[in-house]
Amino acid sequence: MADVIEVFWSFRSPYSYIALPRLAALAERFGVTLDVRVVHPAALRNPDYFRSMNPLARPYFMLDSARAAQFHGLPFRRPVPDPIAQDPVTLALTAEQPLARQLGRLGIAAAARGCALPFCLEVSRLLWDGQVDGWNEGNHLAEAAARAGLDLAALAASVANDPDAHEAALARNDDALRAAGHWGVPTMVYRGEPFFGQDRIDILAWRLASQAEAFG
Repeated sequence: MADVIEVFWSFRSPYSYIALPRLAALAERFGVTLDVRVVHPAALRNPDYFRSMNPLARPYFMLDSARAAQFHGLPFRRPVPDPIAQDPVTLALTAEQPLARQLGRLGIAAAARGCALPFCLEVSRLLWDGQVDGWNEGNHLAEAAARAGLDLAALAASVANDPDAHEAALARNDDALRAAGHWGVPTMVYRGEPFFGQDRIDILAWRLASQAEAFG
């Protein structure tokens, strides 16, 4: 049985977008399986985080995420619309977050079909590569799902039939992330060892290579 890397991942995280193609290539290189475990954005999982955020954090985050994407040769722009409804100055969150919940639940439905990785790759490109305004309108999501080998209508029907079960699965993934030793995304977990952030992929590769050498 192939080794597994769990990837705790969010559609709203730019670093999740930046990391996933590299992780897919890493998994292919080492013959391991990626188990993409979608979680809601931090704004839903830990809204208090934004109430105490240092005012310098968001400007740096915006600069660094764009720079990291450029470094890795990925097209990049903040999603239009942002999946999280949030005041850009005060960072106050609205009570309802329908777009983020829609994406998270669809990710769970895709995972139930064994297609979390291709679905997350395609939908994150739709959100972050800057080619589409209004990713939530028209056929954009349906076309992204089709590129992943999925039928968006079938995914949405699964969610509509039992939204609470999909929310529960998202909560279980968040619990598993914290049990693994972190709270942020992307976090990769290999043989019980967490590696947080897209800037830890090279260290994860080193660990995989070390294991390959140890077991020949």
